[in-house]
Amino acid sequence: MTAQRSIVIGGGAFAGLALAVALRQGLGPEIPVIVADPALAVRPSRDPRATAIVAACRRLFETLGAWPAVADKAQPILDMVVTDSKLADATRPTFLTFTGDVEPGEPFAHMVENRHLIDALVVCAESSHIDLRATAVTSYATGGDGIEVRLADGSIVPASLLIAADGARSRLREQAGIVTHGWDYDQSGIVVTVGHERDHHGRAEEHFLPAGPFAILPLTGKRSSLVWTEKRSEAARITALSDGEFHDELERRFGLHLGEIKALDKPRAFPLFYFVARSFIAERLALIGDAAHVIHPIAGQGLNLGLKDVAALAEVVVDAARLGIDIGQADVLERYQRWRRFDTMAMGLATNSLNFLFSNESTLLRTVRDIGLGVVDRLPPLKSLFIRQAAGLSGEVPRLLKGEAL
Repeated sequence: MTAQRSIVIGGGAFAGLALAVALRQGLGPEIPVIVADPALAVRPSRDPRATAIVAACRRLFETLGAWPAVADKAQPILDMVVTDSKLADATRPTFLTFTGDVEPGEPFAHMVENRHLIDALVVCAESSHIDLRATAVTSYATGGDGIEVRLADGSIVPASLLIAADGARSRLREQAGIVTHGWDYDQSGIVVTVGHERDHHGRAEEHFLPAGPFAILPLTGKRSSLVWTEKRSEAARITALSDGEFHDELERRFGLHLGEIKALDKPRAFPLFYFVARSFIAERLALIGDAAHVIHPIAGQGLNLGLKDVAALAEVVVDAARLGIDIGQADVLERYQRWRRFDTMAMGLATNSLNFLFSNESTLLRTVRDIGLGVVDRLPPLKSLFIRQAAGLSGEVPRLLKGEAL
């Protein structure tokens, strides 16, 4: 049997914390798991955003023990409507609707505010006796049968494996010399929580406007989370408006179908871009989440793609450890890369195509896409296939995404 050293995870957001808990459950206490991130000093989390958690990833959180703490704060998405229109159009005809569960009583997604889920994962990590350190991974050095990980507090951790979960601007990816390929969309996503007079009844809406998608995603109570795509210069202008001027811009897009509306927090704009790392692995290093890939939010799959990384890498590492194989060796990490990189590239291609198809003012493209949406809407088997794909339940699904323990 190979002697296994620690596993160090650089980054303590969704992907890093979920992976730590999954590894601890699968490996037991014999192999120390360390999560290093300065943000762990901030409790409770202050992340103002909300995320659509698809059914497969909800199963992962259920299996890890985090879901019960957020279940009553999670809003099921019970149906979804898709429209295609211009801002000045008097009506927004519905071209596509999705209803139904992926399994009886299991919605295809839930909306959860990020801060609740992060806090639940921290509690799970603490109760699992995972070593949480409010400091950063600054550098590492590989050699022989291990890797030495240096932290900002001056400590050095001998490890078998280092996980880069440190976000889109990953310093660990950069240090490994892993380049990325992609491009800037020259778009920003405006994120804001909106209160409204009427109940949304669990309905999500995606309005495709020429500047990009305007998504209304239901939260608990009479609230919704907006992800509103605009050209970057226009997004900067909109987020700099006074409260009254912003309300006017918001109402033009949101409409009054849910009664009077009000922004409940300050709108923030996040630049949108696409990239995929040319490799998800290096010597004794694996990339997960935004360190490995960032895609357009048009399909709401960004975080869920990272959680698929978590489920696949955890399964690969646990399987190797049970066979007595060094968990950081190249062929173990290569199995993870083969599992995840193709799926990531396919999802990136899909979101790029959707963004090109919908974020423009071409009358011809609008006609073609509306015909396509109408055809899909009239074919229930095809819609069911799309729902299962969106829910993360198609293809080679890791055990955690099926709700099975490692």
